[in-house]
Amino acid sequence: MSQDQSMANAFVPGKAVLSPTDEALLKRRTRALGPAYRLFYEEPFHPVRGEGVWLYDQEGNAYLDAYNNVACVGHCHPRVVEAMAAQASLLTTHTRYLQNNIVDFAEDLLSSFPGELSQIMFTCTGSEANDLALRIAQVKTKGTGIIVTENAYHGVTLAAAAMSPSLGAGAPKNENIFKIPAPTGRKEVDEAEIFRANVEKALDEMAARGIRPAALFIDTIFSSDGIFSHPKGFLKPAVEAIRAAGGLFVADEVQPGFARTGEEMWGFARHGVVPDMVSMGKPMGNGYPVAALVIRPDVIADFGNQTRYFNTFGGNTTAIATATAVWSIIREEGLLQKTLQIGKAFRAELEGVAKGSDVICDIRGSGLFIGVQITGEDPRARTSRLVNGLKKKRILISASGPDGDVLKIRPPLVFDARALDFFMTGFDEVLKDI
Repeated sequence: MSQDQSMANAFVPGKAVLSPTDEALLKRRTRALGPAYRLFYEEPFHPVRGEGVWLYDQEGNAYLDAYNNVACVGHCHPRVVEAMAAQASLLTTHTRYLQNNIVDFAEDLLSSFPGELSQIMFTCTGSEANDLALRIAQVKTKGTGIIVTENAYHGVTLAAAAMSPSLGAGAPKNENIFKIPAPTGRKEVDEAEIFRANVEKALDEMAARGIRPAALFIDTIFSSDGIFSHPKGFLKPAVEAIRAAGGLFVADEVQPGFARTGEEMWGFARHGVVPDMVSMGKPMGNGYPVAALVIRPDVIADFGNQTRYFNTFGGNTTAIATATAVWSIIREEGLLQKTLQIGKAFRAELEGVAKGSDVICDIRGSGLFIGVQITGEDPRARTSRLVNGLKKKRILISASGPDGDVLKIRPPLVFDARALDFFMTGFDEVLKDI
């Protein structure tokens, strides 16, 4: 499988006719940025402005953004922009000076977690947060074995990329990484028992090789594995299994966190477990690079005593001001409840369409994180046609899963009834053409 084929919804040069302007820009981009970057869509999208759930191209055409969870409170939310600019005009500096705003925000954010998770460390990205979690886990457990799902994505640092099989053949190799199957998605099976058994099988393989377990890393919505949210609580036996073996549980909330799943602020809460560490990123700053790792004090104690941690930009004053604004908006605008309500309406609309379709075989997810499983002789090709067909209708989504056969729908949390109507009109039209 080629590198482009390994990424669902990748632009493949030569498959689309671009405007002269975009063709020239693509050539300049390739020369300047090199070969490792990828673009979305058969015909790449060139936005120049964003507002709420809409992105605009150079001609002023509005595209419904049903994919970018990074701008979780909407593109260019005026309160976020104002907070960012105001702090940047006053002071931007690091965490080695006393600052009120980082402590105020830390206390406020931590109040949304179970009491056991009472300390936080700031980074720039979710990749850095997961990398830091791995370091802490190895110090705490004296182990090196890591369990991840077969198509997981946890970041792009050397350590995090090795824990990210979804990156394909080019991902770094690490003999201490043990991959297990993602949830099945089948309603007739005992998902909790199957997932626990797979974790225990990986633990047995570690023991046979003399490797001590360090942690189980789970993206609690299984974003890259194909989006699996149900049944509630199915992760709990697996968490018990890793802890019984002396390892830790790291909940990767970079994608499912910050009200994304609707029912709870954090994805792990749906499973009735309290993680040892929780990583977060992307939506925290609505696009500004700020991320964090929330930790149990007993887990961080040895690491903190042995190691000084510092990140020049992680948790800087402007990053914290921006994150504070995002966090305030999520709560003050009631986005958790709104996400739950519009998410239910969204899935109901999709389920109605699916009943009369031989293209859709399953609809999964929670809140505004929805996966639509596509079926047929070549589901990957069908999925690609749907994604690119929607793009022609000015609706942006992407694809997920190891086979690239799941529509990944993950709009900003300010997605509303008007946006849903726009989406379903375009979706109905594209589905009829498949």
